[in-house]
Amino acid sequence: MNSTLTKYNVLGAAPWKFLLLTATLLFSYALPAHADDHAEPAAVEAEAGPVDDYNALLEAQGEYAPAYDFFTTSMLWTVIAAALVFLMHLGFATLESGLCQQKNVVNVLFKNVFIISIGVITYALFGFNTHYPGDFNGWFSWGGMIGDLNADGGNTWGYGGLGLAMTGFGDFIFQAMFAATGATIVSGAVAERVKLSSFMIFAVLFVGVAYPIAGSWHWGGGVLAGMDFKDFAGSTVVHAFGGFGALACVMVLGPRKGKYTENGIKPIPAHSFPLAAIGVFLLMFGWYGFNGGSVLSAEPSALGLVFTTTTLGATAGALGAISISWFMLKKPDLSMALNGLLAGLVGITANADVIDVGGALAIGFIAGIIVVFSIIYLDKAKIDDPVGAISVHGVCGIWGTVATAIFADGFDFVTQLKGALLVSAFAFIFAYIVFSILKAVMGVRVSEEEEDRGLDISEHGQEAYSS
Repeated sequence: MNSTLTKYNVLGAAPWKFLLLTATLLFSYALPAHADDHAEPAAVEAEAGPVDDYNALLEAQGEYAPAYDFFTTSMLWTVIAAALVFLMHLGFATLESGLCQQKNVVNVLFKNVFIISIGVITYALFGFNTHYPGDFNGWFSWGGMIGDLNADGGNTWGYGGLGLAMTGFGDFIFQAMFAATGATIVSGAVAERVKLSSFMIFAVLFVGVAYPIAGSWHWGGGVLAGMDFKDFAGSTVVHAFGGFGALACVMVLGPRKGKYTENGIKPIPAHSFPLAAIGVFLLMFGWYGFNGGSVLSAEPSALGLVFTTTTLGATAGALGAISISWFMLKKPDLSMALNGLLAGLVGITANADVIDVGGALAIGFIAGIIVVFSIIYLDKAKIDDPVGAISVHGVCGIWGTVATAIFADGFDFVTQLKGALLVSAFAFIFAYIVFSILKAVMGVRVSEEEEDRGLDISEHGQEAYSS
């Protein structure tokens, strides 16, 4: 008796309340369940539509039906990677503006807005189908505007199968983010003295015409693909292409006023190292999409390897540049450290899916050393590159491509070198001819007075910072 009362008290209720609750529950179960009888079929009927739709979706996959969830995950990763590559353009804009003088920041930012915009549009109009022409002679086939890229199966494996686990539109938007990178590399190298209108015309041709042609040689099944040339995510096809295009433009354009004097090289200080550092870290963050998205699916082992080698290459590059620049310049130089991080990323981009841990560390570290020597040498040769783009992307792009044959099995050194030189020479010659024509027709350089005032005022009538 006491134990029972104690139990009721523990429950926090008087005995009569417990009995009333029990009776109520028993009575409710005894009532006819007409409402429930009607509700259950309604719920089943409501679920029948989505279930049937999903079953139909699976049936449409045919033999790939068991892997449909993998296809969905891969497609999701593809568009996330595309967004990360887009973020790299913010990194380029921030890095370039930080390393330039305050009076030219608006101009740098404007060029970057234009480049990504014209890059995506021209890629849709003719670039994508020139880049991936199908059966062609291995060198050139002009493509038209994209159409319904879901026509082969927007929600099935019909577009690319397991080797390209994405839809046609997913493929387009990921590749479109790459397309503008070449002109962005050039933008930094010619900063602070290039005429805006001339550069805009050049960017349209370099991104819209030259890049898809060079890309078709490798990723479009052209002559480089026939040579078994290896360039996973574009150390050559993207970075060396942009770097040697930049070299040609700088040679036509000439150095900034006052940079090289009778008394030697006069440093032109960066206006904001914090902006430059933010830009580099944004670029590294975006590079996970650049390299990771190039797996072309969410295949777990490949993604893990690529993310790891990309990180190791980048950080080893920074340490390589820090070590050699500190030794040579007698002080730890931040701009060299930042460029070393980027150099390591460029170097590992050709081989991130086939290299091992030791190879990633070696490729990145050597890239960091190379970029320091290259920047110093180009400065002595009076090649004025305010952001080090030629060295980072051009020189280290070639290094990463040939390093693939050194540190990974199954690749031929001569083939790698030939491919890198072919793309680099094409970019250089194309850029040199186009920029020379622009120089003869309309000029490519602002006047000395405009350069002194700064391109923000002379070209845009705006200042980046209020007084």
